Amino acid sequence: MSAKPPASDPVQDAPQVGAPKESSVGLPAITHALRTAQQQMGLRRTALTLLRVNQHDGFDCPGCAWPEPGKPHTAEFCENGAKAVAEEATLRRITPAFFAEHSVADLRERSGYWLGQQGRLTEPMYLAEGATHYTPIGWDAALDLIAGELNALDSPDEAAFYTSGRTSNEAAFVYQLFAREFGTNNLPDCSNMCHESSSYALGDTLGIGKGSVLLDDLEKADLIIVAGQNPGTNHPRMLTALEGAKHAGAKIMTINPLPEAGLRNFHNPQTPRGLAGPGTDLTDLFLQIRLGGDQALFRILNKLLLERDGATDDAFIRDHTHGFQDFATATRATTWDQALEATGLTRENIEAALELILASRSIIVCWAMGLTQHKNSVPTIQEIVNFLLLRGNIGRPGAGVCPVRGHSNVQGDRTMGICERPTPQLLDALEREFGFTPPREHGLDTVETIRALRDGRVKVFLAVGGNFVSATPDSAVTETALAGARLTVQVSTKLNRSHCVTGRRALILPTLGRTERDRRPDGGDQFVTVEDSMGMVHASRGRLAPAGPHLRSETAILCALARRVLGPGSTTPWEEFAADYDRIRDRIARVVPGFDDFNTKVARPGGFALPHPPRDSRTFPTTTGKANFTAEPLTWPRVPEGRLLLQTLRSHDQYNTTIYGLDDRYRGIKGGRRVVFVHPDDARRLGLDDGTYADLTSEWTDGTERTAPGFRVVHYPTAPGCAAAYYPETNVLVPLDATAKTSNTPTSKSIVIRLTPTSRHTT
Repeated sequence: MSAKPPASDPVQDAPQVGAPKESSVGLPAITHALRTAQQQMGLRRTALTLLRVNQHDGFDCPGCAWPEPGKPHTAEFCENGAKAVAEEATLRRITPAFFAEHSVADLRERSGYWLGQQGRLTEPMYLAEGATHYTPIGWDAALDLIAGELNALDSPDEAAFYTSGRTSNEAAFVYQLFAREFGTNNLPDCSNMCHESSSYALGDTLGIGKGSVLLDDLEKADLIIVAGQNPGTNHPRMLTALEGAKHAGAKIMTINPLPEAGLRNFHNPQTPRGLAGPGTDLTDLFLQIRLGGDQALFRILNKLLLERDGATDDAFIRDHTHGFQDFATATRATTWDQALEATGLTRENIEAALELILASRSIIVCWAMGLTQHKNSVPTIQEIVNFLLLRGNIGRPGAGVCPVRGHSNVQGDRTMGICERPTPQLLDALEREFGFTPPREHGLDTVETIRALRDGRVKVFLAVGGNFVSATPDSAVTETALAGARLTVQVSTKLNRSHCVTGRRALILPTLGRTERDRRPDGGDQFVTVEDSMGMVHASRGRLAPAGPHLRSETAILCALARRVLGPGSTTPWEEFAADYDRIRDRIARVVPGFDDFNTKVARPGGFALPHPPRDSRTFPTTTGKANFTAEPLTWPRVPEGRLLLQTLRSHDQYNTTIYGLDDRYRGIKGGRRVVFVHPDDARRLGLDDGTYADLTSEWTDGTERTAPGFRVVHYPTAPGCAAAYYPETNVLVPLDATAKTSNTPTSKSIVIRLTPTSRHTT
């Protein structure tokens, strides 16, 4: 198999379309995973690397944040995990010769898929003001340049420090420490764009913005509700856990606008039944809800529970909750007409769901970005909490909230203090431990950072990981905003669009990946730690030789930069931190609750669980000291005649903004990404035959419009009135000001669009 990248950018907007799949994984997933891995890594490297993924003595998958079981399978990875590892452990390399051949203008015209396929970045590169090409730069010169720009600012708040979820706990801790010692809380991160709504809703109602279940709870549940989530593509190893729950007797209810193959029938590649047998039917009840109707669904279910004698846990409500009467009054006022209009479901659908609920003592509700990226996302998740509180489903085995986070360690970054709104407790602990006075004013989240760049209030932008340009909303606005910065810096493993859309000057700093050895100055191996989606913290140890001799770890880069910026007046031992990550963990243990004796506990196979008071003792660190019922107004999107409500989503051949290939096997798409899934009845009403092309135009409340041209219309069994298309191609349609109430998360799952027929496409 060839390890060479594609020489040309393939055609991407003339896809072939077949029937969607009725089942997931099995032998096709193994075949696709191994083919991709061998193309990138070769046969021997593939075997050696994949057998280390998610093992106690190996490295944490750089893909999703789904937790590992106590005894990992020998092949504890999924198809998309194998693709993520292959992308990082690829044998392909980008050298200075590549940048000499390709101007920034040339790279800007390339697709994200082509950019990512070129291989690993190997040397620091610099784009001077007015230059057309990146050129090599030494590490000292690069760090001095950044330090000079930061120290020349009129205020520390003119800088923004962005973070991706791939960053380790150790790198995240020193990053936030550096930014705060520099003098700003401008610490936007990818959480702002995905699960921020969960953090706000759970923090206000339960007192901690994280899930309350552990992996073992799934097999103790009577009912698991999976809402606004597609595990088959986004968290495939979750399917194994759901299969285990089914075998233990659990029922599974799926709530989603799209039928997803992964939640229909699962062929577990780790079992004979999965490889050669009929697989496991996972979903017992599928509710095909309209986009944005989830709050109304849980509200009507709560109303029905209140009306049913004996359906609520009155002792739990009395002893552990606050605000029940206001909640009950608002809930009883809900009408069936409201629920049916908002959800698009029938009364029979909802009553069938109620019967499953009444037959179940212990219930877990899982969700992902299908619930968190709407205007009413925070009230929706609060309504889920209401639903669980009514029957005492917080703080007992097999029950609780389960927000399934996306990128590996996105939750750990937040735990380490990557947050634009730090708690006073964190700032007090940093002041005691490090002897400086942290800023108390709230900083900028991701959307606010784009606005500040646009308005000239942020002049230096530093990103550790991620692909800010492609991940953020309102693409044209974001790109123009970044172009006005004095300096943009990307700490990266791979090339992406954020290296092509730059400030007046730009730096690319190549870093080690999860798969690679990280050596101490004395020659010993370092390890880092991550926190998974369920609050388990464990070690990650890379085994491969670095992709090039000039790579540095994220932690080493940040510590060296901090010393240059803060100078000898900083008493923080940056050099000691870079040389020995144990010293960072010692400080984390004294600053971050739950990490006491950190180095000892993380040495245990499988790591340790962070404390979670609602789960552990039914205590709630809220302002009332109890779990809070809420009574938010019931809202849902209203769509004008002739328009559809669009959700952005991933294909099966991508993870976040990383495009592994151009197929979406489960949805029947091959060789392209510019497709829009529309219900056949809606398409016919709008005069759009299957296979025709249309421009997608979003309509915003201020009268502005944004257009993404040339999408193939695919007749697909989505919920009527709803449509779906892949991001980042459709991020251009999401207005910067279209954000969720309270959390300020972009509303990428509820965009009002019209479709205009066009003949424009590339053949």
